[in-house]
Amino acid sequence: MAEILPTILEYGFMRRALVGGLALALSAPALGVFLMLRRMSLTADVMGHGMLPGVALGFILAGLSVPALALGGLAAGLLVVLGAGALSRATGGREDAALTALYLVALAGGVALLSWRGSPVELTQVLFGSVLGVDQPALLLMAGTASLTWLFLAFAWRPLVLECFDPGFAQAVGARGSAWHLGFLGMVVLNLVAAFAAMGTLMAVGVMMLPAIAARHWAGSVGGMVYAASGLAVLAVLAGLAFSLHADVPAGPAIVLAAGALWAASVLFGPREGLLARWRRRHLAG
Repeated sequence: MAEILPTILEYGFMRRALVGGLALALSAPALGVFLMLRRMSLTADVMGHGMLPGVALGFILAGLSVPALALGGLAAGLLVVLGAGALSRATGGREDAALTALYLVALAGGVALLSWRGSPVELTQVLFGSVLGVDQPALLLMAGTASLTWLFLAFAWRPLVLECFDPGFAQAVGARGSAWHLGFLGMVVLNLVAAFAAMGTLMAVGVMMLPAIAARHWAGSVGGMVYAASGLAVLAVLAGLAFSLHADVPAGPAIVLAAGALWAASVLFGPREGLLARWRRRHLAG
């Protein structure tokens, strides 16, 4: 770690990517923990793919303008989520089926639009991210999103925890679960939109979910998992940006690969339900 940080800080564009990545690492995994506890881990992936048509339209209208891309992505992501809920209520079908159908159509449409009007370099940047894409507007978006996320969690923490573990009791005490749930989904979409500048639309969900999934091997309480997920995400951002710089690969896949390596290490060596811990318990019991 002592060698990674000076290398990243040597370049201005890497410093911006680092600050933005750290801001997201402190907010997005916290939402990922609640998605995991609600058995909605794949919902973040659906949202990440679903915002691609809006990003593509923003690109066609304004080029690689962060405000236009972010506004388009936010609108498309919310439309997919709310549209799936409306379709399931109107047809009586399952919401996850409607989400799957919408996000597949959205993904194909977004890629087609980008391929139609963009160059291969621009297509790669939008889909997989680039540290060069983290300019001042993108940095402000990331920092503002992180601040807004923690402000939301400060008010929504109790209702969200109740909804995860005892939705019946939450409804009985009037926790207004539906309103908090919609606000929570809005924060998820906003974090994915903020992440795409450095990580691309296809990789943005990685920094949200992989550290959250790994955190269950390090902590038992919700708060503990949030702290662990954020710490793992910070490590993934540092290692991923260094790998991106030295190996000349897009930042998004590099950060997700680093987060994946930390998840694999957590599965193997984590004190809570890690493979090594389970083997030790069986060995001592035998």
